Amino acid sequence: MADSPAAPPVIETPDAAAAPPARTLGPLRMIWRQAAQYPRHIAIALFALTITASATIAIPARFKVIVDKAFGAGADRDTIAHSFRYLLMIVVVLGIGTALRFYFVSWLGERVVGDIRARVQANLLRLPPSFFEENSPKEIASRMTADTALIEQVVGTTVSVALRNAITAIGGLAYLFYLAPKLTAGLVVAIPVVVLPIAWFGRRLRTVSRTSQDRVAVIGARTAEVLGAMRVVQAFNQEEHERQAFSEVVEQTFAVARRRIAIRAAMTAIVIFLVFGGITFAMWQGAEGVAAGAVSGGTIAAFVFTGGIVAGAFGSLTEVYGDLLRGAGAAGRLNELLHERPQIAAPARPQALPVPPRGRIEFDAVTFRYPTRPDVAALDKVSLIVEPGETVAVVGPSGAGKTTLFQLAERFYDPQAGAVKLDGVNLTAADPAEIRRRMALVPQEGVLFAASARENLLYGNRDADDAAIWQATADANAETFLRALPEGLDTFLGEGGARLSGGQRQRMGIARALLRDAPILLLDEATSALDAESERLVQDALDRLMARRTTLVIAHRLATVRQADRIVVMDKGRIVETGTHTQLARAGGLYARLAALQFDPAQFDSAQASQMPFDGQGLSSVD
Repeated sequence: MADSPAAPPVIETPDAAAAPPARTLGPLRMIWRQAAQYPRHIAIALFALTITASATIAIPARFKVIVDKAFGAGADRDTIAHSFRYLLMIVVVLGIGTALRFYFVSWLGERVVGDIRARVQANLLRLPPSFFEENSPKEIASRMTADTALIEQVVGTTVSVALRNAITAIGGLAYLFYLAPKLTAGLVVAIPVVVLPIAWFGRRLRTVSRTSQDRVAVIGARTAEVLGAMRVVQAFNQEEHERQAFSEVVEQTFAVARRRIAIRAAMTAIVIFLVFGGITFAMWQGAEGVAAGAVSGGTIAAFVFTGGIVAGAFGSLTEVYGDLLRGAGAAGRLNELLHERPQIAAPARPQALPVPPRGRIEFDAVTFRYPTRPDVAALDKVSLIVEPGETVAVVGPSGAGKTTLFQLAERFYDPQAGAVKLDGVNLTAADPAEIRRRMALVPQEGVLFAASARENLLYGNRDADDAAIWQATADANAETFLRALPEGLDTFLGEGGARLSGGQRQRMGIARALLRDAPILLLDEATSALDAESERLVQDALDRLMARRTTLVIAHRLATVRQADRIVVMDKGRIVETGTHTQLARAGGLYARLAALQFDPAQFDSAQASQMPFDGQGLSSVD
């Protein structure tokens, strides 16, 4: 099933769909709000982080004591042993604290990513099909994988490293002031010289990081698209073309990544040079102080050791800043999906549908234009009533608006004028979930998921037991091949039901609709792409499915709807004829020309073909 030309899918590339890059780390607030739901784990992680940072600073402090006392000429064995026992205790505390920090921070990373994925998926399931026509599902899937992986890195590693190094840097500077205030003051004066390059490089890095993530999304989307159509690729000998096209995408991605790497490398090099250059200068001054007897050897050793730790902390902060920017970009992209709001939603106080359901559908002077084509009316003042238990077939050339009727009946869209009613209730006043609960859809192509046969059938009714499932499969002429599967209903059917034939997939779809047991049935010509034997089995199953139900059928082959209670002929968004097959065939209108083309092509000459409102090949299988 596809829509009329009034609503062509608009698939945006990730670059086109991407929001402006984050100018700050603000998008990371979304991650914090999610992590804040686990205060106990955060508290333990912060406690462990503080302990490890303190133990790191305590090591050079202990070295000062060891150098001043244990390395002296008059030091005894007890003094040496006492000094090193304290150092070993600090190392033990550092090891235990690091293990605790790693466990709880990693736990938070996995938990937050899992929660964000679940929230994004839950919101995506609320969005109408129109959203996925305007945004590539493959690119969205890439966001769900690549971007959440970045967030996991940010929460599980980057934030921890940033906090640890920040605490270490602050504590180290405080200890340096304690050891040698004059030398440390010179280092502090140099801090702005370090910070300014970080800010300048960071602005450039933000934009490049976002672009880099978008290019990675392109690779994921391209891979999924080609692998999903591998039969077509190989059938047309397009392997080399796809290889070259993919290589171009990879090279474009690499070019963006190379820019990002170059910026980060330059930023890291400059900052480390400035930091360690400052420490080298401070050591120079300290060495002169030792020579003059102003400070002890232990003091200068502790100063050098602590200065190295502080320099390393600042160097790591420059690196994690880039990771934080990438994480902010990923969080911003996921936040867009998380806050996307469905255009079709239940009203604050939805009107209840009548119980028991009758199955009456009414289109009252409906006019509808797709958002992507606001200048073309897919439906133009269409009025149609389908009575309970009636079978109505809708026929017409491609682009007539047949599929649009289904879209509005299931309330995937709301009309701009007129009303669509179900059992007398305007659909805009009802809950979309309740509307769809009263309808069962059998699409043109059997849609199956990469799951077992049982899971696919339970889509129709999650509460169905095995007896009900087997009864539905029997009525759908699907029982025989399902029992022949290696594991019966528990057999994995492959991606898109690849282990079944087209006819078997259609019968699975019919069985699923039977399990739903809805009062209204929507059929999008379920036999149009089947061979004669499969068509006979599917049509036989459809006859049982349609019994005692209101049925609306989109017909591409008129032979399948000759027995319909009523046939509605559409053209250019309007209803142009209504009647039975016999009545319409005798009327000499559009239906008669369509019937002549399909049932008696010998009587359909080129002059008649030129009058047809389509390409002369009969009813297109794409509406």
